[in-house]
Amino acid sequence: MVNQNHPITPPPVLVEKWYCHSLFDRGLILATWAAQWGADQELDACCEWNSWRYSKTIADQLRVARRPKPPSLKEQALTALHAVATGANDTREQHQDLDTIRQALEALDD
Repeated sequence: MVNQNHPITPPPVLVEKWYCHSLFDRGLILATWAAQWGADQELDACCEWNSWRYSKTIADQLRVARRPKPPSLKEQALTALHAVATGANDTREQHQDLDTIRQALEALDD
């Protein structure tokens, strides 16, 4: 039985959504979503506490540090180009890097 008094207990509607999706993927995505949701709840609570205790600026900095934006396609392509140019990867990684560079080039306007 789920402890409904625990502050990081997902709402029943969310659990039902996760359960329905987990029937198709054998629970891997369910476990990932649950872990992400719990971590997000904890981060929200920490940011709220920091905002109240110290300042909103510190809370915002904490959120940015703990949930950084993923690198843009341009940043990924530049990293991949550096890896290919320096020979810093194996053949499998090189194919992935070249694919990333191709995607970035295709995203450019003609």
